[in-house]
Amino acid sequence: MRPNSRFADVRTFDIDAVAAAAGADPDVLRMENLDTDVPPPPAAVAATTRSLDEGTGNSWLPFTGLPVLCEAVAADLRERTGVGYDPLREIVITSGGTSAVMPVLLATTQPGEPVVLTDPTYAGLLQRVRLSGARPHLVPLRVERGRWRLDREALEQVRSAAALLLMSPSMPSGAVLDRDDWEAVARVCDRTGAYLVYDAAMERIVFDGGSHVNPCRVDGLAGRTIVIGSVSKEYRMIGWRIGWVAGPADVMARIRVAAVYNTTVAGGFQQRGAAAALTDPSGAGVAEAVAEYQARHDTVVRQLDGLPVIRAAGGWSCLVDAEAMGLDAVTLSARLLERGRVAATPMTAWGGPVARRHVRLVFSNEPVERLSDLRARFDAALS
Repeated sequence: MRPNSRFADVRTFDIDAVAAAAGADPDVLRMENLDTDVPPPPAAVAATTRSLDEGTGNSWLPFTGLPVLCEAVAADLRERTGVGYDPLREIVITSGGTSAVMPVLLATTQPGEPVVLTDPTYAGLLQRVRLSGARPHLVPLRVERGRWRLDREALEQVRSAAALLLMSPSMPSGAVLDRDDWEAVARVCDRTGAYLVYDAAMERIVFDGGSHVNPCRVDGLAGRTIVIGSVSKEYRMIGWRIGWVAGPADVMARIRVAAVYNTTVAGGFQQRGAAAALTDPSGAGVAEAVAEYQARHDTVVRQLDGLPVIRAAGGWSCLVDAEAMGLDAVTLSARLLERGRVAATPMTAWGGPVARRHVRLVFSNEPVERLSDLRARFDAALS
């Protein structure tokens, strides 16, 4: 096989390997993946079904998304960001939020240019940076008073970047960036001329009544920010595979081309379901889902009291520090499955030295009742 430098440093998720090892054993706690058993909005299901029944959605045209969905996204973003995006020129619909990342990277970076991400970060972001030909520059998240915080001093040292690719809440840590963090990001963008590529997939899944700051509302960022969103997490519509990109018209012209030649869009019936979720006057169950995820998160933290588990400020997962227990992450993951019947992914592909010492615990697909013996399972793994 001919060598290919694009793949030299690309690592697999490790999720599939853990899932395959767990098999179909019903006694295993499935904490390795980011599915959810919290149901999608009824309005979205009804709109999707109606589109199939009426034969109105069996198409992938227009290539950059149905106008009804682009308009729904624009309205949603106006409320979140304060920016009035043109639905036809400044929004592109994609096949899921993560599928938007590669077109954005291709449109904003040149081979070898640095892209700033956190350590840890979502492997789907990090590995796409490498596949695009750009170069990851990792800025650590640090644990302060039991919570993840952005290392702003390390961020301020960035002198060259084509883009900053950030999530808040972030996977897999659940870190939420505050206004001071975004202001530091704005300074880096101003100094380097970089774009901020903001993955907003979990923006409203914030715990403990905490507030969330959209970076477009921070001085200096609205004109530099490219927003990636989806219905997968907040609306529990993972299988619909609907995402979008929104940003300034000049860069969106390139992103539109890259998106069309990458994956184009998901089916029209899925898009109509997503539009129904975004425009649901009842709120599409987002607040109720967030309350359920917080209850699960709090159960995990309570069960593992005394062990090095780091609280998440939001999202669907939290991390446990394997090295603080005298193990590496791969060994802890293996012991959790073999001895404790817990499927959990080692973070070996999810960043640098900070990520690699942790194992991720996903609580989005396991109800509180199933999580109530998590400590006993950990004790079995550590015995």
